[in-house]
Amino acid sequence: MLKKSSFILTFVVSLALLAGSALAAPPIKIGGLFAVTGPASFLGEPERNTAQMVVNGINAAGGVKGRKLELIAYDTQGDATKAVQAANRLIKEDKVAAIIGPSTTGDTMAVIPVVERARIPMISCAAGSKITEPVKKWIFKTAQNDGLAVARIYGDLKRKKISKIAILTVSDGFGSSGREQLKAQASAYGIRIVSDDTYGPKDTDMTAQLTKIKGSGAQAVICWGTNPGPAVVARNAKQLGLKLPLYMSHGVSSKKFIGLAGGAAEGILLPSGRVIVADLLPNSDRQKKSLLAFVKDYQKHYKAEGDHFGGHAWDAIMLLKGAIERGGENPAAIRDQLERTRGFAGIGGVFSYSPSDHAGLTKDAFVLVEIRKQDFALVK
Repeated sequence: MLKKSSFILTFVVSLALLAGSALAAPPIKIGGLFAVTGPASFLGEPERNTAQMVVNGINAAGGVKGRKLELIAYDTQGDATKAVQAANRLIKEDKVAAIIGPSTTGDTMAVIPVVERARIPMISCAAGSKITEPVKKWIFKTAQNDGLAVARIYGDLKRKKISKIAILTVSDGFGSSGREQLKAQASAYGIRIVSDDTYGPKDTDMTAQLTKIKGSGAQAVICWGTNPGPAVVARNAKQLGLKLPLYMSHGVSSKKFIGLAGGAAEGILLPSGRVIVADLLPNSDRQKKSLLAFVKDYQKHYKAEGDHFGGHAWDAIMLLKGAIERGGENPAAIRDQLERTRGFAGIGGVFSYSPSDHAGLTKDAFVLVEIRKQDFALVK
């Protein structure tokens, strides 16, 4: 009897030690590169906030395979040099298993060689098509490609029988990528670009470019950039009495743009992820449940609306979670499982990665919205 009791006691102690060992397992480290401050903070701040919120939620629910996630995030300030320095730190000092971000196309392109050499999977939160075209083994993205945004805008122009347009693009990585797509796709939609101009990221007046557009014969204007430049374009266009339809890129898909543009935002059209019109979607929409949960969760934590940009980080963390659950926390295993992701209904769209597609979305990831009465309305 004593031997039996001793065996049971030893067995219970062993189980307790094993459980304690599992609980004491080190966290899986995830790196974050976000432009929390600087001109791109409207991207990076909600991304950082969302990433931490989602990691906290995963940990509260028991982690991934019984292990907690640890988010180690650095502020790139939207500066490519700082982004590269932070990426090196995440890889060499923090020993992260994967990285999400950066927030901008320029920062992402600068960081890609660093993570590829280190063989660390990275899920960018930036939109430039060139991030994943051509495919790079270790690089994925969650922001919808600018090529898909162009297709959504051009489809609407074709429906309205508009064939002559002016484009005004910011002279940075996001703007140049958008400009390439605008020019490349125009002929397929029967569209001719009659005015092609640029502006600097820090420019505070675009009157000269818009005056030129006014006399160009254009039937619509497409401005491609991220805040604050597009808001300046909107205000200047109103001041000049420019009555042409004005389209913006998905780079301004948040309430912050409306705040910056004020009354000049009225009537502006843009492609966007569904999150900013989540409550207007039919119940049959595959993303609606995730979208509403994200918006509610972000409002609870930060007393602000969850937006299109925070959604990129939500998708990145959840995609990593799925990859780790299926394949483990080894960087190579994470990479392989990311590439095998199929039909993941996230915030930015329904993702299906493959060896030939590390962006994972179709043009259905975008809806067209119009700004009406200082809010976003879904264009049917």
